[in-house]
Amino acid sequence: MKFQMLEVGTRFEYADAIYVKTGPLTAISESGVQRMIPRFALLRPLDAPIEPPRRASRALDEAEVLAAFEVFYAACLSEFEAACRDSTAAPAWRARLESARRRFIAALENPSA
Repeated sequence: MKFQMLEVGTRFEYADAIYVKTGPLTAISESGVQRMIPRFALLRPLDAPIEPPRRASRALDEAEVLAAFEVFYAACLSEFEAACRDSTAAPAWRARLESARRRFIAALENPSA
């Protein structure tokens, strides 16, 4: 394995010594001596790669998602109406907002599309 592929803090063996990576080009030996390690150096990692914890997948109920979205959409629409009260462009922007709402609902109904 190449040095640049290791994460900082990883233990490895190089040139018959054990080191811990401390930076992009540096490592410290078990005896406390810091050394530059060439990027091209081949070394043997000693620490097993740590796998990130797996997130449990959770199923979402479509009706709950849709209900939460409608609450969100109503709040957005209320804020939009308040902000655009005196704007002549409000109808066009409202139509765009409603179009985005319809696309979201369609994506829920047909997730593969």
